[in-house]
Amino acid sequence: METQHALQTGYVYSDALLQYRFHNEHPFNQMRLKLTTELLLSTGLLNEAQFIKPRIATVDEISTVHKYDYIQAIKRGERNLLAPDEKAKYGLEGEDTHIFPKIHRSAATIVGGGLNLIDAIMENRFKNGCHLGGGLHHALESRANGFCVYNDAAIYIHYLIHKYNQRVLYVDTDAHHGDGVQWRFYTSNEVMNYSIHETGKFLFPGSGHYTERGDDQGFGYTVNVPLEPYTEHDSFMSVFKQTLENVAATFKPDFIVSVNGSDIHYLDPLTHMHCDLNTLYEIPYFVNAIAEKYANGKIIMLGGGGYNIWRVVPRAWSHVYLSLINHPPLQGHLPESWLKKWKQYSPCPIPEKWEEDFPDFQTIPRCEEITQKNESVANKIQNWF
Repeated sequence: METQHALQTGYVYSDALLQYRFHNEHPFNQMRLKLTTELLLSTGLLNEAQFIKPRIATVDEISTVHKYDYIQAIKRGERNLLAPDEKAKYGLEGEDTHIFPKIHRSAATIVGGGLNLIDAIMENRFKNGCHLGGGLHHALESRANGFCVYNDAAIYIHYLIHKYNQRVLYVDTDAHHGDGVQWRFYTSNEVMNYSIHETGKFLFPGSGHYTERGDDQGFGYTVNVPLEPYTEHDSFMSVFKQTLENVAATFKPDFIVSVNGSDIHYLDPLTHMHCDLNTLYEIPYFVNAIAEKYANGKIIMLGGGGYNIWRVVPRAWSHVYLSLINHPPLQGHLPESWLKKWKQYSPCPIPEKWEEDFPDFQTIPRCEEITQKNESVANKIQNWF
């Protein structure tokens, strides 16, 4: 039965996806994708027969979201032909997001992987799918932004709308606001854009206030749920479930695109959230249940942020996939073969069980105050529906 469920789920993977890499010390490290994929394969719940090989997306496909001159700048940057002022113009001059070898090809390969996955689902070769190498939701129309070069999530949404005439619900649970997707569709009523994230008061990109609701025809089609820093599991899940259920019930999507950053975890080095693996395990199961209820199970789940690549991401992202095959959360020891291989490379002790053991969890004294502020935001949003 598990195999039967698994074969309904496509999984985008090839080593080409690992070439999206700024430099060896950069926090955005696609080694987390290799770690997760090998972990899933070693459980026997993922089969290489489910692999969808990515392709390099065309300039025309990428230009549905990005300006042509920006795409050409990325291609020229790959050949070291960008002047300093051009790098500044296109958001490629900083330490966070900059030119690296194969920048166009690797970013376009991420995009092409998701497009192949969508085609496979819409042609009924798979029911749903997983593309953990994707989720580059910060890239803007003419600028690289927040480790993101091409906004694959936005390209998928446009593709679903214009090739397949789908009503798309976008669900973003990354700790950082999905700004690139929001601004691309801010005046459109073709997609419902939902993002739950740490408030931008203290975290990149600084946007995502609940008053950002869309403009012109798009008013009411953007829903932002900013949460207080140090939000814990119970508050996150309470606010998330009540708001997303109402959004989905109102919009009635045909297809869901979701970004599943694991950077809301308390061990993530780049954010201030205080959730745990239980939260990261529960989120995708709820999103998939929403897809089953409202979209006939049609969903693709992408990766996104997540910068503790040894202790958090592989276990969290494994459950993104497991939710899609309707397999319950795993318990007990991680596969010995996986542990044996990767222990020698990890700079820190790798957890050996699927369960969270809370080694560094500190109780937040303002928990009740944080919960009340989050509930207040949720209540304001609930009043719109």
